Amino acid sequence: MVTPLIAAAMTKAIPAPAVTEPSDWETAAMPMASLSRWTMSYFAAALVFLLAAEVFAFAGVGYPATGVADPATLVLVHLVAIGWLSLAMAGALLQFVPVLVSRPLAFPRLALPALLALVTGLLLLCVGFAILAGWVDAPLGLLPLAAASLLTGFALLGLMLVATLLSARPVTLFASFVLAGLACLAVTALSGSAFAAILSGRGGWLLDFAILPDGVSFHALLGLGGWLGLIAFGVSYRLFVMFMMAPEPPPRRVRPVLLSAGVGLGVAFAGLVASFAGFEPGTGWVAAALSALALASAYYARDILALYRARRRKALEINMLASIPAYASLGLGVALLPIAVTAGAGEGTVAALAFLLAFGWLGGLTLAQLVKIVSFMTWLETYAPRLGRGPAPRVGDLVAMPRTGWWFALYFAGVVLGTIALWVGTASSFRWAVLPCFTGTAGIAAELVRVRRLSEINANARPPAHERPWLLIARIG
Repeated sequence: MVTPLIAAAMTKAIPAPAVTEPSDWETAAMPMASLSRWTMSYFAAALVFLLAAEVFAFAGVGYPATGVADPATLVLVHLVAIGWLSLAMAGALLQFVPVLVSRPLAFPRLALPALLALVTGLLLLCVGFAILAGWVDAPLGLLPLAAASLLTGFALLGLMLVATLLSARPVTLFASFVLAGLACLAVTALSGSAFAAILSGRGGWLLDFAILPDGVSFHALLGLGGWLGLIAFGVSYRLFVMFMMAPEPPPRRVRPVLLSAGVGLGVAFAGLVASFAGFEPGTGWVAAALSALALASAYYARDILALYRARRRKALEINMLASIPAYASLGLGVALLPIAVTAGAGEGTVAALAFLLAFGWLGGLTLAQLVKIVSFMTWLETYAPRLGRGPAPRVGDLVAMPRTGWWFALYFAGVVLGTIALWVGTASSFRWAVLPCFTGTAGIAAELVRVRRLSEINANARPPAHERPWLLIARIG
């Protein structure tokens, strides 16, 4: 259903006539937006890891061809969770946290070391899982080394973001979403390091506790629901206010989202550490955490719908059109997953809903907003300094429509087919379902490269070559 929906919406989006001045929101946002030098590099690395994960899935690596806990599946899961979603989130936060608090990014020189540490750690982690799978003959000591590198990268990222957020007092409600998400990231990274130590055979003292496998579900909940999901909620409030020119929702409407999510993530944290007290949490804890997160998602969806209805920008741009199937995935996934866990549904059903949330909700929303973020940053970098010196295109003029919309239609078609294939339990069908996902992702990545190269702007309207943006690094100063 989502493919016809986005295709129909795409055909109804009639581009506005070209203008020589930026729109109201672009002018309002421009003074607050200082460019993050390395955000584009984070995005590029994230897209490479997503494409790699999709290639592996098409090749039959990981679930459902193998078990959920198989090392091959762990390679696939971490390529998506760390390589794709976490790097994309990190790059976006480096750009928009300063906008969120109207303060410059603290310790900006740490952005590149953080990226290098995260990429190195993820590659070592995948090699460690490959050793466990018997693909590579190497010492398992690589796993603790991978954990140390990932911890370093996330610590550097957290230092930059937390210092920036706390530089503005009092801490705002939307900044609280990011701080809570970063706390979940810390717990997720530390628990993942404990898992790596156990799998490498160097965490003997941890074997007295039941953190494997009992803690894995809570580890995933804190990572996907807290670090990625909760921050996606908080940041999207501010981005959508700006992108749709809508009034900011009052705090009394937003607080229930943070409180409900806090309860769910608190239960997940309690479940993770319960084993250290000699208690083994059951599926009821997982279901309780998921139910609270589902309630938070319902409050959040109510607010996003209110923003949509109150918007002043009536013609939705591609980033908002492509977000429609992402929100449909969120609604369906969070409504059914607690029920599935409570009812003891089969592995295939839970895997299908997890895939829908990871690829449909988080992945789809991230891809959709990347188009806007990359075009917005490219416009700021290229045309904001030239205002008053000649005509300037709109931000939307940098994006090729409707071609970009068809890439999104392909991607979400693959998500729908992949979800059905996992639910039915057909490994071969899932492999072929990933192909449209890969094709759509590759097409969107190519469009982002074209945005950076100003390919949609007439040659005579482009700035001189020495003033054009670089592909992976933002020009600053």
